Parts: sequence; C-alpha cells; structure tokens
Amino acid sequence: MAGTDTLVDRSKDLSQPLGRLSADERLKKSSNYLRGTIETGLLDRITGAVAADDTRLMKIHGMYQQDDRDLRDERRRQKLEPAWRFMIRVRLPGGVCTPEQWLKLDELARAHGGETLRLTSRQTFQFHWVLKEDVKATIQGLHEVLLDTIAACGDVSRNVMCAADPKDSALHAEVAEAARAVSDQFLPRTRAYHEIWYGEEKVAGSGEEEEPVYGATYLPRKFKIGFVVPPSNDIDVYTQDLGFIAIAGPDGLEGYNVAIGGGMGRTENEPLTYPRLADVIGYIAKDRLIAATGAVMSVQRDYGNRAQRNRARFKYTIDDKGLAWIKAQIEDRLGAPLEPARPFRFVSNGDSFGWRETASGRFNLTLYVESGRLGRSWLDGLRAVAQNHGGTFRVTPNQNLIIAGVAAEDRSAVEALLAGHGIAGEPASAIRRNSIACVALPTCGLAMAEAERYLPDILTRIEAILETHGLAGEPITFRISGCPNGCSRPYVAEIALTGRAPGKYNLYLGGGFHGERLNRMVRENVAEAEILTVLDDLLGRYASERQPGERLGDFVERTAYLASEQQVPGRIDPII
Repeated sequence: MAGTDTLVDRSKDLSQPLGRLSADERLKKSSNYLRGTIETGLLDRITGAVAADDTRLMKIHGMYQQDDRDLRDERRRQKLEPAWRFMIRVRLPGGVCTPEQWLKLDELARAHGGETLRLTSRQTFQFHWVLKEDVKATIQGLHEVLLDTIAACGDVSRNVMCAADPKDSALHAEVAEAARAVSDQFLPRTRAYHEIWYGEEKVAGSGEEEEPVYGATYLPRKFKIGFVVPPSNDIDVYTQDLGFIAIAGPDGLEGYNVAIGGGMGRTENEPLTYPRLADVIGYIAKDRLIAATGAVMSVQRDYGNRAQRNRARFKYTIDDKGLAWIKAQIEDRLGAPLEPARPFRFVSNGDSFGWRETASGRFNLTLYVESGRLGRSWLDGLRAVAQNHGGTFRVTPNQNLIIAGVAAEDRSAVEALLAGHGIAGEPASAIRRNSIACVALPTCGLAMAEAERYLPDILTRIEAILETHGLAGEPITFRISGCPNGCSRPYVAEIALTGRAPGKYNLYLGGGFHGERLNRMVRENVAEAEILTVLDDLLGRYASERQPGERLGDFVERTAYLASEQQVPGRIDPII
C-alpha cells in the first residue's frame, strides 16, 4: 500500500505520554495488543462476566458484554449478579454471505443465541444472549465457514458497508469487491484474536509485535467506512466517517467521490457533541482507493482527540482542525491533490422490496424484516431456502434481507418455501418500508427507552394518522433509537425518536428523504400522546399544503414548519 511507511512513522499514539491519554487509551496501550486478561477471565465460572477492562478490549474482538435488563431489578432484589450475556457481531463486508455461511449462522443462533438472529444497520449479524462459556464456541463455529468477528466493534475500522442491490450487477460486484479489499487491508494485525479464540500458539519472533496501521493505541474511536452506488443512498453515506460514492462511466467504475466526517452519535446534555453530515472533498481514481483510505484513517489516528473520549470521533477532529486543514493533510499523505468531485445524484435511501431482475439475468428478492429481528419462523424458512440456494444472501443497510442470485426457474420454489413458514416479506405500509430501529432494551446497556420492541406499535399508531389524512401510501423515513447514540441513523430521518427515559423520547423532524439533511428536535423528553399530537398536526398540514411530489422533510424545510416550534421548552438544535 502506498504510504505504509508514512503511516507507521506518523503514529503519534506510540509516543504520546500516558498522562495525556484517556483511561481507554491507557488501557489499549498497556493491553499487549488487545490481549489483556481475556483468556484467563473466560475460564472463571464463578461469574458470568469478565473483568471491566477486558470488556472494553473485547469490543475490538467483536463483542459486548451485556445483561438482560428485563431481569436486572429482580436479580438485584435477590442479591444476584446481573444476568450476564454477550452480544457477538460478525464482520461481513458489504453484508454478503454464502448459503453455507447462512446455515452456520442459523446453527449458532439456535445453539447459543436464544434462537434469534439480528440484522444490523451496518449490514451484518448479531448474536444476542450468548453465555460466557459459549463465546469461544460461537467464534470457532464462525471460523469453520471463514467468518470472524474481529473489528466488528471498538476503536478500529468497523464493518465496511456497500450498496446492497443496485440494478447494475457488474458495477455492484466491482464496488463490493473494493469494500471487501478495504475491510481486509485495514484489519488489526494483532495475533491476540487467533490465540484467544482459535487456540493458536503465540508466534515466536525476535521483534516486538506491531500494528502497522493502527499503532499500539489503535484509533481514538470507532471509524465507519461505506461504499454507495448512486442513485440509491441506502448506506446513508453522509453518516459515515469515510464514504466512497461510486462514479461510473461508459466502461464501468472509474473512481469515487470522497466524503469525510459523518457521524450520528451525540451525548445527552453534552452540547459539544452532535450529529454531523460528511463533506464531499474530492474525487479519486479507483486505483487510489487503498492509499486514500489509509491517508484519511492515519489523519484521524494521529490527530483525533485521545484525551476526551466523547470528542474523539473524526467529525470532531475535522471541526476542531478545520476541513481545509484536514483535506490538506490527506492530500499530503496521498502525495497529490484530490481531483474535483464529479456529479452524482441520490433519490432515496431505502430498499426496493420484492423481486428485481439484475443485469446478469438472475433475480434478487428483498424481504422486509421488521426491526431486523429473525425469530424462529424466519430462521426455519430461511434455513430451508439456504439448503437449496445457489446464490448469496445480502443484509441491507436498512436491516432487511436479500435472497440474491436466484435463477428464474427457482423463483416459485423460493416463494413456496417462504410462504410455507409464514414469511410474506412485504412491508404493510410505506412508512414501515422506510423504518429502522436499534436493538435498545433489554440487551443494550446504553438504552434509555425501547426501540426495536416499540417500533411495531408506534408505527401502527402513525399509520392510523397517515390514513386519516390520505397519506397511507406516502414514503416517509422513520427511525427510532433507544438512546442519543444514533445506531439507527435517526438524525437524517424525516421523523425520528431518540430515547430519553422509559416511555419518553426526543422527537426530531425535517431530515432529507435520501439522507442529505439533518433533522431538528421539536420536542424533548415527551411521551407517545404528545408525539402523536405533533405528528397529527404536521401530517394534516402536509396533506393539504404540500407541493406535487414534495417529500415530508422538504415540506418541513420549505414551509419553515419548525419556526413555529421555536418556543418549545427544551428545544435543542444540533450544532453543525
């Protein structure tokens, strides 16, 4: 890779004084490249947990320690430790897996994951409810089909996203391969993962182990990379730390526009944290992809805030240093300036459901999966499909599933298998097809309110309002998150809720239909009744005052609807 020596030489985290690092940075630096005491902690059967420091290191191994919050109070009253479980996340660049891999995922979900599998908003799978004694078996099972979990979480480049289902299958194949190449290139190189989970011996050598890209303290925070193929913005490219917008010519893929600095997370009552949309800073030819990725990541590695963790994402580095300064740093490491960005256009950020024929003459079937949760009936039906499927499965960025590469003569058989297990795969309404929910309660330790479990009910109530105003068929993006961190990408939705307390949410309105504009808060810490009252008023006005073809978010902006909300107590606008 061009510039590899520069990446190593400029890694200031190798020499930064410990006193200037946050607790997480000091832990990473002293962890012996992510080993810590994880291996011995897994052997302790007195507790279902591992040591606090090891839980933070294990994130880069691809897992979170969690507890069943539905049982937390009762176990506390009984003076029992929390019902500790682990969430294990698979690394799956572009969301693509083979039928063989699907069958192994199914097997592990039934054995160790509570007979459920979660599709995530970063196009991968999560196992929940995994006991400590089953973690190693789960990871080793994934290894049998060439899957792993390393770098699915933590302060590294996370699962690399890629557009799920564009019409041009040849273009998509090339972009998908590029996403996989980036994922593989920027994996952590520590042998700790192989030693702890696969039982491999430590490799003897004369030199100290090194991370050639990351250094001893890895990145200051998580780093999200995504590839998108216009006109669909299904990965929400403006929410990525680093986004590549594919630019095609008469002969196929030519290169990418580069977008930097997106991020959804914010911390409640911390005004210096905020969602931010990425800026498009230029264009690169496709043969400069790896070098450009390394240049951008190394700037964040070297200049990201390692003393204040809630200000450590790349978006804050850009705002603190200035976009022009960051761009100049990237170009210096590339050894040449970026070219001017090329024209492109987005029209939506959702999925197209049902059957679609690809340029190769095969068919893709996109299934709506409510909240991304695959329960027993879904697992049974998809296992039956996988046993006879000659194509692939693809997780979409919107938590849905594509059965891809189906021959024309096999379509009826796939439909029959799904119908036999009660899987319709079509969303009941237009707003459901454009909805996302994070996991939230009961497994996520950060959740303040319900999201996944609440999504069906809140959508049913909103659907009734839409029906009243004659808007039942109107596509509207809706996102709900159990906390402000924004895993469901709520801050670009036309309507969004973020949890504040049990049954209480912040209500946001006015995002762009294809993810091009942040929304704004109109109510803070309110319950369902007030949320529905606000939406009834807004949707009534939208039905009677909108222009032909105008999206809800654009209507909110054009009519200055939010101006009437200026005096609402507790209103907080994001800082951009």
